[in-house]
Amino acid sequence: MYYVPDGTQVAGFYECKACGTRFLDVKIVPKMVCPYCGKEADMEIGPDEEMPEVAEDAVLLETVEGENVEKYDTLLSLAVTGGDYSWI
Repeated sequence: MYYVPDGTQVAGFYECKACGTRFLDVKIVPKMVCPYCGKEADMEIGPDEEMPEVAEDAVLLETVEGENVEKYDTLLSLAVTGGDYSWI
């Protein structure tokens, strides 16, 4: 599969409010950092630096279970690859 490993039974379907990307992830949380436009904060700061802010722009739209995980993964993958089936 493209977004999640083969055999995944439960996945979260997310949409990033900043870049508009939709994707699947094995983590199921209400909000997360977008893997495409977001950056994880570097928590190793010096004495004169401020604590970085983490922008959790990706919002959980729904939890996908069972055979629907593979269906969603295939549909989202086709949108990214432009309908190129050669990777399947």
